[in-house]
Amino acid sequence: MSRIGLRTYLPKVDPSNRKWHVIDLNGATIGRIAVQVADILRGKNKPIFTPHLDTGDHVVAINAKNLKASGNKNEQLKYYQYSGFPGGLKETSLRLQLQKKPEDVFHHAVWGMLPKGRLGRKIIKKLHIYAGDQHPHAAQKPEQLELKK
Repeated sequence: MSRIGLRTYLPKVDPSNRKWHVIDLNGATIGRIAVQVADILRGKNKPIFTPHLDTGDHVVAINAKNLKASGNKNEQLKYYQYSGFPGGLKETSLRLQLQKKPEDVFHHAVWGMLPKGRLGRKIIKKLHIYAGDQHPHAAQKPEQLELKK
Protein backbone atom coordinates (compact mmCIF):
# COMPACT_ATOMS: atom_id res chain seq x y z
CA MET A 1 0.00 0.00 0.00
CA SER A 2 1.34 3.39 -0.96
CA ARG A 3 1.80 6.16 1.60
CA ILE A 4 1.34 8.95 -0.94
CA GLY A 5 -1.57 11.23 -0.05
CA LEU A 6 -2.01 10.00 3.54
CA ARG A 7 -0.59 13.05 5.23
CA THR A 8 -2.16 14.48 8.36
CA TYR A 9 -3.18 18.13 8.15
CA LEU A 10 -1.85 20.20 11.04
CA PRO A 11 -3.13 23.77 11.24
CA LYS A 12 -0.72 26.62 11.78
CA VAL A 13 -1.96 28.31 14.94
CA ASP A 14 -1.01 31.98 15.19
CA PRO A 15 -1.67 33.34 18.72
CA SER A 16 -1.99 36.89 17.37
CA ASN A 17 -5.03 35.89 15.26
CA ARG A 18 -7.16 34.69 18.18
CA LYS A 19 -10.53 36.40 18.51
CA TRP A 20 -11.85 37.90 21.72
CA HIS A 21 -15.47 37.28 22.77
CA VAL A 22 -17.53 38.91 25.53
CA ILE A 23 -20.20 36.78 27.18
CA ASP A 24 -22.81 38.18 29.56
CA LEU A 25 -23.50 35.66 32.35
CA ASN A 26 -26.51 37.61 33.66
CA GLY A 27 -29.16 35.02 34.60
CA ALA A 28 -27.30 32.15 32.91
CA THR A 29 -27.28 28.61 34.31
CA ILE A 30 -23.75 27.70 35.36
CA GLY A 31 -23.36 24.30 33.69
CA ARG A 32 -25.14 25.13 30.44
CA ILE A 33 -23.04 28.21 29.76
CA ALA A 34 -19.78 26.60 30.98
CA VAL A 35 -20.03 23.88 28.30
CA GLN A 36 -20.32 26.47 25.54
CA VAL A 37 -17.46 28.58 26.93
CA ALA A 38 -15.21 25.51 27.23
CA ASP A 39 -15.88 24.66 23.56
CA ILE A 40 -14.90 28.20 22.46
CA LEU A 41 -11.75 28.17 24.62
CA ARG A 42 -10.73 24.80 23.19
CA GLY A 43 -11.57 25.72 19.59
CA LYS A 44 -14.23 23.06 18.98
CA ASN A 45 -16.36 25.60 17.13
CA LYS A 46 -13.71 25.98 14.39
CA PRO A 47 -13.10 23.74 11.38
CA ILE A 48 -9.38 23.59 12.21
CA PHE A 49 -9.95 21.97 15.65
CA THR A 50 -7.17 19.58 16.58
CA PRO A 51 -7.39 17.76 19.94
CA HIS A 52 -3.73 18.17 20.89
CA LEU A 53 -3.38 21.85 19.89
CA ASP A 54 -4.74 25.06 21.41
CA THR A 55 -6.87 26.45 18.56
CA GLY A 56 -9.41 28.36 20.67
CA ASP A 57 -10.21 32.01 21.30
CA HIS A 58 -10.21 34.28 24.35
CA VAL A 59 -13.43 34.66 26.35
CA VAL A 60 -14.28 37.57 28.65
CA ALA A 61 -17.16 36.65 30.95
CA ILE A 62 -18.93 39.53 32.71
CA ASN A 63 -21.68 39.65 35.37
CA ALA A 64 -20.55 36.45 37.09
CA LYS A 65 -22.34 37.59 40.25
CA ASN A 66 -25.69 36.97 38.52
CA LEU A 67 -25.14 33.29 37.72
CA LYS A 68 -27.82 30.84 38.79
CA ALA A 69 -28.05 27.12 39.40
CA SER A 70 -30.93 24.77 38.72
CA GLY A 71 -32.65 22.65 41.34
CA ASN A 72 -31.39 22.62 44.92
CA LYS A 73 -27.73 23.03 43.97
CA ASN A 74 -27.46 26.34 45.86
CA GLU A 75 -27.52 24.43 49.14
CA GLN A 76 -26.50 20.89 48.12
CA LEU A 77 -23.41 21.64 46.00
CA LYS A 78 -20.35 22.05 48.22
CA TYR A 79 -16.89 23.46 47.57
CA TYR A 80 -14.05 22.12 49.70
CA GLN A 81 -10.70 23.58 50.77
CA TYR A 82 -8.16 21.53 52.67
CA SER A 83 -5.18 23.12 54.43
CA GLY A 84 -3.30 19.84 54.83
CA PHE A 85 -3.58 19.88 58.61
CA PRO A 86 -5.89 17.72 60.77
CA GLY A 87 -9.27 19.42 61.01
CA GLY A 88 -8.35 21.77 58.17
CA LEU A 89 -11.21 20.88 55.82
CA LYS A 90 -13.51 23.82 55.04
CA GLU A 91 -16.86 23.40 53.30
CA THR A 92 -18.78 26.16 51.50
CA SER A 93 -22.16 25.95 49.76
CA LEU A 94 -22.68 27.23 46.22
CA ARG A 95 -24.90 30.04 47.50
CA LEU A 96 -22.17 31.40 49.80
CA GLN A 97 -19.46 30.89 47.17
CA LEU A 98 -21.51 32.90 44.64
CA GLN A 99 -21.76 35.73 47.18
CA LYS A 100 -18.04 35.72 48.09
CA LYS A 101 -16.22 34.71 44.88
CA PRO A 102 -18.54 34.33 41.87
CA GLU A 103 -15.54 34.31 39.50
CA ASP A 104 -14.16 31.17 41.16
CA VAL A 105 -17.47 29.32 40.74
CA PHE A 106 -17.50 29.83 36.98
CA HIS A 107 -13.76 29.16 36.67
CA HIS A 108 -14.20 25.85 38.53
CA ALA A 109 -17.11 24.84 36.27
CA VAL A 110 -15.21 25.58 33.03
CA TRP A 111 -11.98 23.97 34.28
CA GLY A 112 -13.87 20.73 34.92
CA MET A 113 -14.75 20.59 31.20
CA LEU A 114 -11.22 21.11 29.85
CA PRO A 115 -8.44 18.55 29.44
CA LYS A 116 -6.15 18.22 32.43
CA GLY A 117 -2.41 18.70 32.02
CA ARG A 118 -0.26 21.18 30.11
CA LEU A 119 -2.82 21.83 27.38
CA GLY A 120 -5.67 22.48 29.81
CA ARG A 121 -3.58 24.86 31.91
CA LYS A 122 -2.68 26.77 28.76
CA ILE A 123 -6.31 26.93 27.58
CA ILE A 124 -7.81 28.11 30.90
CA LYS A 125 -5.53 31.19 30.84
CA LYS A 126 -7.64 32.53 27.96
CA LEU A 127 -10.71 32.79 30.22
CA HIS A 128 -11.15 36.19 31.90
CA ILE A 129 -14.02 36.41 34.43
CA TYR A 130 -15.39 39.53 36.12
CA ALA A 131 -18.15 39.81 38.74
CA GLY A 132 -19.46 43.12 37.39
CA ASP A 133 -20.18 44.42 33.91
CA GLN A 134 -16.85 46.28 33.51
CA HIS A 135 -13.72 44.69 32.06
CA PRO A 136 -10.26 46.04 31.07
CA HIS A 137 -10.12 44.31 27.66
CA ALA A 138 -11.65 47.02 25.47
CA ALA A 139 -8.35 47.44 23.59
CA GLN A 140 -8.67 43.89 22.19
CA LYS A 141 -12.02 44.87 20.60
CA PRO A 142 -13.99 41.84 21.85
CA GLU A 143 -17.14 40.81 19.99
CA GLN A 144 -20.40 40.33 21.89
CA LEU A 145 -21.35 36.66 21.75
CA GLU A 146 -24.86 35.39 22.48
CA LEU A 147 -24.98 31.86 23.87
CA LYS A 148 -27.93 29.68 24.78
CA LYS A 149 -28.83 30.27 28.40
